[in-house]
Amino acid sequence: MSSLAQSYEIWQNSRVAKKPFIAGFEPRARRRRPHAVAVVAFDGVVLGDLSTACEVFGLAKTKDGAPAYEVRVCSESADVESMHVGLRVPWRLSSVAQADTVIAPGINDVTRPVPVSVLRAISRASQRGARVGSICTGAFVLAAAGILDGLRATTHWLAAADLARRHPSINVDANVLYVDNGRILTSAGAAAGFDLCIHMVRRDLGAAIAASVARLAVMPLERAGGQAQFIEHPPPSEAPGAMTPLLTWMEQNLSRELPLPVIARRAAMSTRTLSRRFREQVGATPVAWLVHARVRRAQRLLETTDLAIEQVAAEAGFGSAAVMREHFGTVVGTNPMSYRRSFSRVDRSA
Repeated sequence: MSSLAQSYEIWQNSRVAKKPFIAGFEPRARRRRPHAVAVVAFDGVVLGDLSTACEVFGLAKTKDGAPAYEVRVCSESADVESMHVGLRVPWRLSSVAQADTVIAPGINDVTRPVPVSVLRAISRASQRGARVGSICTGAFVLAAAGILDGLRATTHWLAAADLARRHPSINVDANVLYVDNGRILTSAGAAAGFDLCIHMVRRDLGAAIAASVARLAVMPLERAGGQAQFIEHPPPSEAPGAMTPLLTWMEQNLSRELPLPVIARRAAMSTRTLSRRFREQVGATPVAWLVHARVRRAQRLLETTDLAIEQVAAEAGFGSAAVMREHFGTVVGTNPMSYRRSFSRVDRSA
């Protein structure tokens, strides 16, 4: 190093050393920016899903009362048409490139194509490590963006079979309120979007702040059970070749013991032939179908009567209340008493 350079370095060090120090003074800490949330809008967007994300993340505050999230609704163009109204969207898709979390709301017609630019923006966000979530049929948007392949996901129970058919690489679970894969999350229909967003707030900020958001939104911090408790089960198929007479007979005799040989005798088949044809036409074994039918009967009794749990179990064909609770929890995702509190139609005001 030259003598001139050495002299300059000594002079600089002396300036630093002689810099006055003010007691009690520390450089002001850089304020952490709010977590950026981009809610993507597109033609056909479900307004309720879009507003759910805005509402939940907008309500979240840090411990010092500052907004915890910066929420931006963004789209390909300034104008977006929903089913009922037109939207003037303030932000463009460039906001997705800067977001920490990207939310895809539902689309009212899952066959409607989503703009390639929207899918590309969501895909790139996922590739760079952003958290990506969907509400309701927004799972179809994530699927079209190619980021659900090989993952477990959920959507509204009415659309679950369609999602599985159109995207066989996705493990579709229609029984839950939401699925958390870490960076990729999906939720079931409508109100389950609240469950998912509050879950993300809890992941980010802890249970206390999530509970505060839930109270402001008049929602429980965590709902008991899953989407399975809301699914409507259709009656036995009337298609040619279907086992409608046998299924109807089984429905009418749920309170009886119905071992496989008894069912096979009624169908005039061997147990092996019955099991094979039952699976081909119904999609389940006779025993599995029977369990689900008994759970459905128990649901109806819990909704429409004030029978004791033991009586409901007997009427539905379960050997005991304990057996019913076990199967009920597996199929519905909650226990019979919680289900009755949520869905009972019996007026107990008297």
